[in-house]
Amino acid sequence: MATQSPFPFLDGLFGQFSKGLQPPAWLVDEMQRRLVLALNHVLMQEPEAQARLARQKGRVAEAQWRQFKIRLVATPAGLLELAGPAMNPDLTLALTEDSPWQLMQVAARGDKPPVRIAGDVQFAAEINWLVDHVRWDLEEDLSRLIGDAPAHAIGQGMRRMAEGLRKLAAYAPDAVGGPVPAALQPLHPK
Repeated sequence: MATQSPFPFLDGLFGQFSKGLQPPAWLVDEMQRRLVLALNHVLMQEPEAQARLARQKGRVAEAQWRQFKIRLVATPAGLLELAGPAMNPDLTLALTEDSPWQLMQVAARGDKPPVRIAGDVQFAAEINWLVDHVRWDLEEDLSRLIGDAPAHAIGQGMRRMAEGLRKLAAYAPDAVGGPVPAALQPLHPK
């Protein structure tokens, strides 16, 4: 049984906002460029990921969610760059879940979101490998800025918070009509 958003009006508001109002083209372009920079930063920390992506040079992947789209092309260096508007995608990955609430629940559980895949099977397999094996070492990046000890403390706190969110998300499917764990029950029930 699928869990509904605890704030259905937020899902509706987000849906109306995303359908009715389009962000300016310059903002979309800038956000996409920032995303590419972040992805390349993570890829540069993984030589195997760069080697796999370099073998796919020139291939274009398009990712979609609702009306939002981004097209990325693999470079000979094993990194990504924005694909030109005339470039056709070799692979299309479309998130099939419209609700941001449901996507947050999937992410909190550590699961992959539901995706519809169309196009080059080999390229899809390489993208899947990247998703499964490449991780951002935030603690390492923080240690360069603030030192090892504070970065480790922040990383430990973030891991605890993520674990707490995973545990909370594990109870979310049972929240509708299911038992509420003792830790989540109110102190003074009515």
